[in-house]
Order: sequence, then C-alpha cells, then structure tokens
Amino acid sequence: MKRYLLVLASFIVALSFMIESDKEKTEAQFAKISAVVKAEFAPDRRLKTFEPSLFISSTGDTLVLKGSTTEAAAKKALLSKLTEAGINVLDSMVILPDPALGGKTYGITNQSVINFRYSPTYSAESATQTILGTPVRILEKKSGWTRAITPEGYIAWVSSGSIAPMTEQEFNNWRDAKKLIITTHYTLLRSAASEKSQVVMDGVWGNIVKYVASSGKYYKVALPDGREAFLLKKYATDFKEWISSRNPTPENIIATAKQFIGFPYMWGGTSIKAMDCSGFTKTSYYLNGIILERDASQQALTGEDVDISKGFDNLKTGDLLFFGSKATADKKERISHVGMYIKDGEFIHSATSVRINSLIPSAWNYYDGSTRLVRAKRILTKVDMDSDIVSIKNHPWYFAK
Repeated sequence: MKRYLLVLASFIVALSFMIESDKEKTEAQFAKISAVVKAEFAPDRRLKTFEPSLFISSTGDTLVLKGSTTEAAAKKALLSKLTEAGINVLDSMVILPDPALGGKTYGITNQSVINFRYSPTYSAESATQTILGTPVRILEKKSGWTRAITPEGYIAWVSSGSIAPMTEQEFNNWRDAKKLIITTHYTLLRSAASEKSQVVMDGVWGNIVKYVASSGKYYKVALPDGREAFLLKKYATDFKEWISSRNPTPENIIATAKQFIGFPYMWGGTSIKAMDCSGFTKTSYYLNGIILERDASQQALTGEDVDISKGFDNLKTGDLLFFGSKATADKKERISHVGMYIKDGEFIHSATSVRINSLIPSAWNYYDGSTRLVRAKRILTKVDMDSDIVSIKNHPWYFAK
C-alpha cells in the first residue's frame, strides 16, 4: 500500500510539472504572438490600446482570452494567430468602449485641472492633463479609474471623480448650451454671488463652464456634474464670442506664451498651473484657438518643415523648435524637447520653468541644449489642413457640425 501511494504521489508530481511546463510554454507563445500583433496594430499606447491577457486553468485544459483593446482588427488578428499556433481560447476580450458603460461613453472634465496617468494607479507615470470643460470619450472604468480619450486623441487613465460621464444626448446638450470661458490666470468659483461665500472650486485660464444666469457682478454657472457656482464676470466671457475673437498670429501666440514666464515645469503638465515643454506649446496655441498634439515627438511630425540646415534665417516667429538626437544608421531620430521661436535667435520654452533662451552661443542667455536642435516646424500654415492641427471652432467635440 505504501509503495502504491509513493508511486501515485510521484505520478502526481510528475504530472504537475508537465502541466506547469506546458503552461509556461503556452504563456511564452501567447506573449510572443501578442507582441507581434501589438507592433502591427497598436504600437503607440498614447493613441491605441491593446492589452490582452491569458487565463490558464490549474489543470491547463481551459484557456480564456481576457483584456481590452480599441482595435477590433487587432483582436481578430490575435485570435487567428493563436489558432494557427494551436492555442484555442475562449474569447472574453473586450472591444472598447466597454459595453458595461451602458452608453455613458462621453464625458466632460470636472475639475480645474486633472492629471491623466498611463495606468490606473496614482503611482503610475503622468501622461497628460485636461482642464475644466474639456470634452472626452470614455473607454472603460476600473476600480475608481476611467480610461478616456482627449480631444487630440491621447489615451490615458484618470480618477473617475474627475470626469462627469454622459450619454451622447447629455453630451450634445452640454456641447450646444451657452458656455463661458475663464480668461484670467486664476480665480475662484463660489457658492453665492459674494467674495465671502464658500469656495466651490478653483478655476484657471481656459476653463469652460455652462452659463445659467446673470447675478450682479457674477455669472451663475453650472459645472459638468450639475453643481452650480458663481463666477466673477470680469474673469470670463462668452465661449462662442471668445472663439470668434481668436486671431492665432505668430505674435499673438508668443504674447500668450510670455504670460507664463516663470511658471514651473512639471512632467505631464498641460495647464497654466504647471507645464512640461510640449504642454507649454500646446497651452499657448490652445488659448489662441488651436489644438496641437500632446507630446513633443508627436508635434514634431505635424506642420510644415522649416530648413535649418544652414542656420536660423528661415525661422519665423511661432515656429516650433525640436531638440533631441538626429537619426543615424543605427538609431531613429529621438525628440525630447520643444520650444517656440521668437526672433533674433531667441526662443521660449518650459525647462525648469518657462523662460527665454538663445540659440546663439555668444548670447548671455544661451541654451546649452542648442547643439541638440534637430528640426523646426511651422504650424500656422497647416491649421485645419492637417488632422493633427485643428482649430477649436472646427472640432466636433466642441461645436456641432
């Protein structure tokens, strides 16, 4: 009997090792196939998501495909390649937007500034920001976090309480309502038409709220989540009138940019509270009615090329300057910084803080990173001609077509 039990135990151990070995082999195959599909269909996590996972039962006889993606074609390709490899799965992978959202796949940013991250946790890397009144598309929710798409197409996670979710009809009602935009650096929205009343929230330049009524020196406004507050009239104006008044000349964009001199740098920042280099250029253009791509590496692929191979004579005010490392036989071009050209060799950028530096070595404010200048782009000649440089007035999330 003892010998029988020993043999049985040995068999069970051997079987478990075989199952574990097969499991590891399957997991390795799955990871390799997933990487190939991701590289083809969703190589940039900022623009498309593809996050498959494989559940394998303890006995190894049940395989379930889980996870989510924005790309239906990627899921189809993954299933096909898995079948070819002899990995037959039960399909539970979600195509985003998640049907579990129940139609609330639209939303509006609900705080003066909110931080997006690359993963649904506060310890994750900062990705970007949006400001109050920004329209977004909601993809999915998970444990108090919401994954959403910003107006320029950037995908990341944000704490769920920072966005007011809406159905398409609710969103359209918000979009088409009379709204106001804050036109001062900072202000406070209060619970009553008095500076002594309780603060409801803070507001920053570019925030958008819904107009409700006029009350003396204040506007009564509605926030995306339905709360009401009072905003001093001198710090806001009608949103449509503001859009109509935008005149995005190079001089106006630089004038806006100079109003942030001394403001601090912060990785992931795209608001006037703090901004990284591309967040600074994006904000300066946004306040002149133009939506740019989020990151410097993305902005560098937009607009019109400016030849700087023989110096700076071809540069014009408002051109974007991109720094990093040039392409070689072994490496691709890498863009790590961006600024805006002013004139006479000077440019403005966010590095430690927003400041003006020079590209000319003999200048008192010479920028040490000038030797890393890779390329320059002219943006204003391509507004509404390129899909990645769009005026707010022509963006369907802000105004109905």
